[in-house]
This record gives sequence, C-alpha cells and structure tokens, in this order.
Amino acid sequence: MDKVVPEWVESRFPLYAVSSIHSLYCTSNLPEHNMIDELTVLVAIAAGKGTLRIDERAYKLETGSIIVLPAHADAVLVAELPQPLHAYKLVIRGVEQHSGSAAGAMMRSSEIASTAAVQIYADEPGIVADIEELYTHRLPVSEMRHVQNQIIFHQLIYRILERQNTELESDEQPSMERSIAYLEHHFAEKITREQLAKAAGVSTSHFSVLFKQHTGFSPSEYLSRLRVHRAKELLISGSGTLREIALKVGYKDEFYLSRRFKQHTGISPSDFTRGEVQQVAVLLAPYASHLLLLGLAPTVTITETSEYVHTVESDPQGMNFIDIRSSAEQLKTVLLSRQVELIIAATEHLREYGLNAEQLRVVAPVVEIAWMEMGWKEHLRLIARAIQRSERAEQWLAEFEQEEQQARQQIRNNPAGEEIISIFVIKPEGVFVYGARNVGYVFYRSLGLRPPALIEAEIRKQGDQFHSVSVELSELDLYAGSEARILVIVYPDEKGNTVHSEQFFESSYWSGLSAVKQKKVDVLHVDDWVPYNPVSVRLQLQRAVDLLTSYQ
Repeated sequence: MDKVVPEWVESRFPLYAVSSIHSLYCTSNLPEHNMIDELTVLVAIAAGKGTLRIDERAYKLETGSIIVLPAHADAVLVAELPQPLHAYKLVIRGVEQHSGSAAGAMMRSSEIASTAAVQIYADEPGIVADIEELYTHRLPVSEMRHVQNQIIFHQLIYRILERQNTELESDEQPSMERSIAYLEHHFAEKITREQLAKAAGVSTSHFSVLFKQHTGFSPSEYLSRLRVHRAKELLISGSGTLREIALKVGYKDEFYLSRRFKQHTGISPSDFTRGEVQQVAVLLAPYASHLLLLGLAPTVTITETSEYVHTVESDPQGMNFIDIRSSAEQLKTVLLSRQVELIIAATEHLREYGLNAEQLRVVAPVVEIAWMEMGWKEHLRLIARAIQRSERAEQWLAEFEQEEQQARQQIRNNPAGEEIISIFVIKPEGVFVYGARNVGYVFYRSLGLRPPALIEAEIRKQGDQFHSVSVELSELDLYAGSEARILVIVYPDEKGNTVHSEQFFESSYWSGLSAVKQKKVDVLHVDDWVPYNPVSVRLQLQRAVDLLTSYQ
C-alpha cells in the first residue's frame, strides 16, 4: 500500500507565530520609543499621529497606519505632540518545518520577512483592530481562545501578504493611474505623450484612447485643466504677477496663460479675481459652517457623516454630502457632476483620509486652509477671500468683537471673572487640558479669563495653535490649583459609551482637587462646546456668559 503524504507537508511555505506583542504609548513624558528586534516587527497605530525615523528617513504615521519593519531595523517611533500616540508592536517569527531534513532545506523564505524595505500601509483599521484584539487576549484562559487568537493572527498575516501582492501586481501591470499621477505632479513641466504612455505601460498609439476612457478627458484637456486650476489657486492667494503665475503652471508667458484661461473658463484672469464663486465643495463640516455664515451653501460637503449641528444662523437642508471614505475617483466623479468651481480643504484633513490636492485639482482649484496652524477668524478671512466675500466676513467679525467686549464687561463685574478656569477633556484615549482652541477659545480669548499657569505659558508660545496637552491623573493638581474652577467635557467612544470616564471621576487625584471639594465643577456637553467655527463660537460665548453669571 502506497504511503499517503498530506499535501501541506510538501508545500514548503513558512509557518508564522507571534513572538511577542506590546502596547506602546508616546506621551509628553515619553515622546518616543526605540524599536529594534532581530525578527520582523509589525507596528499598528491605534490612536494619534507621529513619525517613524529609520536610516535618516522619516515616515509620517496616522491612526490606522501599519508598518512592517524588517529584522534588525533600528527605528524610532515619535509622537506628534501634544496628542499622545498609541501603537501596538507585534514581533513575528517564522517556525521551521522539518529542520535538518531535505524538506527543511527546501523551505521557501517568508515573503513578509524577506524584504529589507520598510513597508507602510496608510489606512488599515481592520488590521489595527485585529492586533488590538490579539493584545487584549494575549494571555488566553482557554484553548478555544488560544485557537481563536491563532485564526486572527493568520488572517492578519494573510491580509499583509495580500497587500504586498497587490502592490507587486500593480507594479507589473499597465496602470493608467501611474500616468495620471505623473501628470498631476509634473503638469508644470514639458510632458510628452510618450512619457505618459511609458508610465502607464501601454503603447503610444493606444494611450490617448485608454486615457479618455479612464478619465473622461483627453491628455491635453486634463493637462490644461490642471494648469488653469493651479493658476486660479495662485490668483486667489495673490501669489505673484500673472507672468510669474504663468511660468509656475507651465505656460511660457502671461499672454499664453490668458488665452488658455479664457478658452477654459470663458473669462480672463482679471475677471476671475473680481467675480464671486458660487459652486463650492468643502472637505469636513467646519468649513461648511464658514461658508454658510458667508451666505453660500456648499454645493457638496465631503464628510464622515451627514449629521450637522443646526443653529439659528445656518440650515443644512438641501446640502449634498459625500462620504469622505469614498475613493478619489468616486469623489471626482461626483464633484464633476455637480460642476464644482472651487474645493476648500485643510491639508491635514486631506492627508488624514489619504487624499491630496493633486488628485482633486482636475475637478476644480483646491484652496488649502490649514486647520491647526491658525484660528477660526483667520479661517473665515481666507475662505471669504477665496469666494470674494471678504467685506461680509469683516462685517460679521466686527459685530462679533462688539459682542465679545460686552460679554467681557459682564464677566468683569462677576466674581467668576477673577477665577482660574481649568478645562479638562476626557477622551477614550486619555485626559487632556485644553488651550486656546475649541472650548478654550471663548473662556481664554473672548472673555480674557485666566487659564492655569502651565496652559497660559503654552498659549503665549503657541497662540491659537495650542489645542491641548495630554496629562496623567497624577498631574491634575498642576492644572487645577486652589483658586481654579473646573470645566469638564467627556467624549463618548465610537459606540456612545462614556464608561472610560469613571476611572477619572473615581480617582483619588480627582476627588482630592480643591475645586471638587468646593463643588466648583461644571460638566459641559461635548456637542455644545467643542465645535470650532464662527457660528458655534458665537453660541458658546453666550453659553459661557450664562454659565459664569449663574454662580452669583
């Protein structure tokens, strides 16, 4: 009788196992972690932002990023403070089969471990969740849980191999995306059809047909749109003379630019700078609020949800929403169908969702308004300038400044105006003390109230860029001295649960604070106090006055 040998024994593919798994926190006290191991390491970013430094190179990381580090890689994980960075480190080892046998000698090398390159995948929340579950159950109490861990781990390995193979296949096969990306990043240079066809991996004779099938535009139309839309961006920002703009976008002089501009838009560049923009798309709801305040409802709002905060000054009815998790191609299709003339977004938000201005510029000019680098008033002014409504913005700001002065006068006549105001925000990932943004703006900027000394020092250094600082429970007394009044906001987790706040409120550090003993504590609702836009800030100002004057 012939001996039957199971096929899997002869496969000679490697087996994998978890060598170790760790939870890493980079905070203000410990802003970085050194990571070096003799085995392959998988790092998953569970929360926060940061940078991975290795071999004098830096890789930007955000929540949902995963990194595969080759064995012996000397890497440093650094948090982007003041937000903490939470990561999981999973060390993977290969399990040898038939060691010392002919079969063992013929074992194939691990595809995950065989590369010496750092591999980064930007948006893999599923893999991060799997690793988090493995960490939670790293000490299984039953064999059933142990087997479940094995299943999760090998599914995780399969998904990484799947990503690697997909990238390999895309590198080997013709790709119109490669030629489009090349065009989007090099439109200011002289580009030939031969270059684009080569990038796509197709013949020159077929390239134009395939390009139009894929994009809806001929290569020359696509190039013209990119150049004219970039010229519009530069005109909006006032970046140079018309001649300088022409050279920046790839035209030989201002006359050629003007001719192309009029062919594309029907108006001259000078007429464009004098006209109002009507069809505007915004990325994320805060900038939609700015537009509504200026009397212009966004044609499209690209956001995570169609939920919106109703106020007396804005009504979202009739607004069109697109899920920000849509692909770039899906977004472009919808924006083109809506005949969008301008896209307003923050660079940070584009990057957070795997997008960039280059991808969207073929639809319309993209005006990038930095989110964290400036305050809401500057946001409003820049958006107003982009849509030619600066006068309306300045009128609103002048009226609001009068309201601030009146509110300040009310508070000066109130005992609460002499108190230090500490703002604690409890999130699932930790405790934060807020600065001059969000809830802190009206108390520290509009009303001129005193923050804790440590927060005041940071506000002086960073201004409206100072959002918050992460703190440990043992540090609460540093931000809430004997004179302080405490405001607390609790963020629910993604399921709406606030159970994570119990550790905070039940701790001896909290109960030992002077303000808690004196009952000088107010718990504020996150939806009322956290939105950071002109309409919300105005409402928060009145709420703050009502709150502080109620202490009499």
